[in-house]
Amino acid sequence: MATRKMTFTLPEEVADKFLRRVPPRDRSRYVAAALAEKLTERDRELVRACEIANQDPEVAAIEKEFDSLPDETTEPWTDAPAR
Repeated sequence: MATRKMTFTLPEEVADKFLRRVPPRDRSRYVAAALAEKLTERDRELVRACEIANQDPEVAAIEKEFDSLPDETTEPWTDAPAR
């Protein structure tokens, strides 16, 4: 797997705990795992929010209105379809 070196700024208290608790040889792996877990959690939250929104009758009505719009739009200064 490709890797990328990055620089972050952490609050002093977090940095101190990190340096005390995670051995130097494990720090990159620890940060990568923590970020992956947090990003996965955010993805799950987004999916859940979409599922809730999709159950809302008002959202369904708005989607129905958008579905009735033509697929192609034209630029106001020409009669050519937008790309």
